Amino acid sequence: MTNKVVAPINSMVPGQNLDAYISSCSAISILTADEERALAERLYYEEDVEAARQLVMSHLRFVVHIARSYSGYGLPQADLIQEGNVGLMKAVRRFNPEMGVRLVSFAVHWIKAEMHEYILRNWRIVKVATTKSQRKMFFNLRGQKKKLAWFTAAEVNSVAEELGVTPEVVRQMEGRLTSIDMSFDGYDDDDEGPSLAPAQYLEDRGADPARVVMAKTRETESRGALHSALRNLDDRSQDIITQRWLLDQKSTLHELADKYGVSAERIRQLEKNAMKKIRDAMGEEFLEA
Repeated sequence: MTNKVVAPINSMVPGQNLDAYISSCSAISILTADEERALAERLYYEEDVEAARQLVMSHLRFVVHIARSYSGYGLPQADLIQEGNVGLMKAVRRFNPEMGVRLVSFAVHWIKAEMHEYILRNWRIVKVATTKSQRKMFFNLRGQKKKLAWFTAAEVNSVAEELGVTPEVVRQMEGRLTSIDMSFDGYDDDDEGPSLAPAQYLEDRGADPARVVMAKTRETESRGALHSALRNLDDRSQDIITQRWLLDQKSTLHELADKYGVSAERIRQLEKNAMKKIRDAMGEEFLEA
């Protein structure tokens, strides 16, 4: 078989000159079904690296075609192609010629998966989709919004039914899609007046030393008051409160009933009375903290 791929792969980098890269991809001959299978068998059975290179090169134009369908996300086309090429190489490495399908049909999943991951990482500073269902919703909803723009209630219900989710999930994702990133600290060239960046009005309560000391002091005082209140209880009541409230492995009413030879209802009454004495001893100020 005559090798049709002649362009060296290291000379074709989309980030350097995108138009030249696309032209080079278009100039590479498309493999026939027989040629593709022969190369795939060489790679699959003999781990022939040159066969892998030819399979990748002959499908680069297909990656470019898919990348163009994601041009509406405002991300560099060259970067999308680079990510898609990674997916193509993964697909070529996993392709089994005995599957009975063309490589292009098998590779589309891997190419889109890499592009989707890149888009989700870079479309917003804060990720808009983290779970598998949210990722599916993100790309499906983007496609719907190209046709519908702002959703009406009827359109929300229609999309929800089509995607198999609740209308609330659709509204939530629509809100994420229409939101914009805001600089936390504002911009140096902001000449429009006072900055409205979050750094100007969001308070970090956890960083206030006075609040930290106050909370620590109150915690210490509350713990001391609780220990003091417990010491004023009889031994059995102390044990019941400890076993029911203060241990990681808490005892049940029936376990304590067996221990003291009384009914579970009696243990419940003793617990209730002990809790009342603790509340009275500690005072409302600690119980409300």
